[in-house]
Amino acid sequence: MSRVDGFLSKARRARDVGVHGIVQRLAQRAYLRSGAAELLFNLAFDDILTEVPLGLPLPESRPSRDGTLTVGWVATPPAPGSGGHTTLFRMMEALERRGHRCVLYLYDKNGLDVAAATAVIREHWPHLHATVRDVTKGIRDVDAILASGWESAHVIVTYGEGPMRRLYFIQDYEPYFYGHGSQYELAAMTYRLPFRRIALGEMLDAMITEATGLRNDVVPFGCDSQVYRPPSRDIVRSGIVFYCRPDFPRRGYELACVALMQFHRMHPEQEIHVYGARPRGLGIPVTFHGRLTTAQLNDLYGRTIAGLAMSFTNITLVAEEMLAAGNIPVVNDMALAHLVLPNEHVRWAPPTPAALAGELSAAVTAPDLRERSAAAAASVVGRSWEPTSRALVDIVEDEVYGSSPAPSPSSPIELTRQGERG
Repeated sequence: MSRVDGFLSKARRARDVGVHGIVQRLAQRAYLRSGAAELLFNLAFDDILTEVPLGLPLPESRPSRDGTLTVGWVATPPAPGSGGHTTLFRMMEALERRGHRCVLYLYDKNGLDVAAATAVIREHWPHLHATVRDVTKGIRDVDAILASGWESAHVIVTYGEGPMRRLYFIQDYEPYFYGHGSQYELAAMTYRLPFRRIALGEMLDAMITEATGLRNDVVPFGCDSQVYRPPSRDIVRSGIVFYCRPDFPRRGYELACVALMQFHRMHPEQEIHVYGARPRGLGIPVTFHGRLTTAQLNDLYGRTIAGLAMSFTNITLVAEEMLAAGNIPVVNDMALAHLVLPNEHVRWAPPTPAALAGELSAAVTAPDLRERSAAAAASVVGRSWEPTSRALVDIVEDEVYGSSPAPSPSSPIELTRQGERG
């Protein structure tokens, strides 16, 4: 190809993709050449475990049940509205209500501003009183430490070398966050660490057991039916809603986009509401709301008929929150998901665009929409996070205080018991 032909070919491609496409391609090249993708891997090489230890140091004795515990948690710095952090902080608040002291150890391989992170927590989670620290300064003077994600499980071993009880609060099957490569395996190995694992829901428990053969403690899913509830007045519902997170593969973004395109062709009269991130390239009209507060989100659920509630690593909290507001969730069907969400008002769909669009269509064309909406909301009345937090507090106390006199921490019996149950 001559230089002239090459120039003309590039000009035609530029014309076809437009200004936006050109900007995207330039940004992609800069992204690849700069190594910016490395920022998404939030674990310094020196903090990565090289193997699964057979055992870790445990205290020589257990404290009296009359005493107050100091419980540490390791997490990434939270962003306002983070659902995972909100669930995590609910558990911490429950420990504080029980009279225990919590310390939140934050980790960011690129550097941490503790004061700024603390300000975000105090503003957006004002009921949490935990002390906030940089975990790279070391974990010390705690009775127990809990990991909240696979990176933090590595970090606990790296920075918590002293005797302490180690637990792992697991909200998603995190290897599925990635393609089957190094991050998948680094996440998967954390389920074999000598921690006591606490799985959020039976689906996650079954996934971990299937992968490792190890058993876990299980705490139930919750739903805040005081925040998410049907509207106080009769309204005529219309349209559907979608939580858009293209940066999280587990949220099924591409599947959802094609499903929404099909749904629009079937029902152009139904408005499609999107919150979270702005979808691109759909070629159909959508109403984009950006980030919403819980009150705004409840209002949106309360005036729409149905919504897409997609997740492939555990059932999504969005499904029950929609139900509480009288919205009918369309959920990607996974066999184990029914263990966590045995609700007759959920519309399960095989993870194909046609099936998802078909269930959305069935939801908006179903007879007696008002009655169906009311029944969906009634099915989760009284649901809360109290059983979850109470169960977690009991597990932490059992792990630290013990239910019976424990053998010496250097005993093979203790190391075996810890290895079997995590």
